[in-house]
Amino acid sequence: MARRPKQGQFPELSDIEREMSQERSRGKYHQALKGTAGTVIVVAALAVLIATLLLPVLRITGTSMQPGFQPGDILVVYKTNDFKQGDICSFYFNNKLILKRIIAMGGDTVEIDEEGHVSVNGVQLEEQEYISEYALGQCDIEFPFEVPVGTYFVLGDNRDNSVDSRVMNFGCIPTEEMVGKILARVWPANGLTWFGF
Repeated sequence: MARRPKQGQFPELSDIEREMSQERSRGKYHQALKGTAGTVIVVAALAVLIATLLLPVLRITGTSMQPGFQPGDILVVYKTNDFKQGDICSFYFNNKLILKRIIAMGGDTVEIDEEGHVSVNGVQLEEQEYISEYALGQCDIEFPFEVPVGTYFVLGDNRDNSVDSRVMNFGCIPTEEMVGKILARVWPANGLTWFGF
């Protein structure tokens, strides 16, 4: 601690140097603090920009994609317009981001029998790896059903508990409503899964 000079007495050189060193340290600390705050702001802004423009995040709230996806799962979506049959996709429906599986595309013909077996263009789909049981579920469309051009016919994996393209007021999803494909499940931590591009 610097000694205070007596009244009328000049401070010693060592006291002046100590005081100047403390001032320089304070200046460096404030400069480092400003730099760190600036870096945090830039990183946060970039994260928001990436999440908005390229990799939206989706939290599962329903059970329509069970058993593969559970309520509370957090997924990263890769924005794209390159879809194929079997892709798990996200899209907007009534201003909500929804998750379903693409079963057929514009121009395809879909049939679902009473037991819930799905055929596209006359070929029955092998779906055992992602559905737990076959079911016709909620359905008010007539089969065979031709998917309108520029749309996608989507189904939830939990066929008995999913509102999807089998229902007229849900319908097929127009291309412009599609957001992207699932890239990864990031939560829960023990369920971390990479789905790829």
